[in-house]
Amino acid sequence: MATLGELERAVMDAVWDAPAPLSAYDVQEQLEAGGRSLAATTLLTVLSRLEKKGFVASDRSVRPYRYTAVAARADHVAELMHEVLGESRDRSAVLARFVGSVSEEDAAVLRELLRSAGSGG
Repeated sequence: MATLGELERAVMDAVWDAPAPLSAYDVQEQLEAGGRSLAATTLLTVLSRLEKKGFVASDRSVRPYRYTAVAARADHVAELMHEVLGESRDRSAVLARFVGSVSEEDAAVLRELLRSAGSGG
C-alpha cells in the first residue's frame, strides 16, 4: 500500500472530512482554516500524486476538477495496520502488545467485534 507524506495526509484529511467532492480551491480553504497556507498549484500537484497512488478519483467533466476519496479513512488505516502486522516476525507478540496498550473502551469494542466476526456477522 502506498504511504502518505505529511502534506498528502493533510490533503486526504480534508477530502475524507468533506461531505461532497472538493476542488483544489476547496482543499486550499480547508487547509487555510487549519492554519496551513499553500498555493493552488501545489495542491493540484499533490492531488495528482494522490490520484496516481489510488487515494482519490477526479471528476474531469467539470471545471475545476472535483476530487473524492477512493476509500474511507478507516479502510486506509486498517490497511496500514495489516501492513505493519504482516511485516512482523512475531505477530502474536505484536498483537499482545497492541491489545495490552488499548483503553478499556477500545478493548470492549475489540471484544465485541471479535464476537461478531466469530458468529459470522
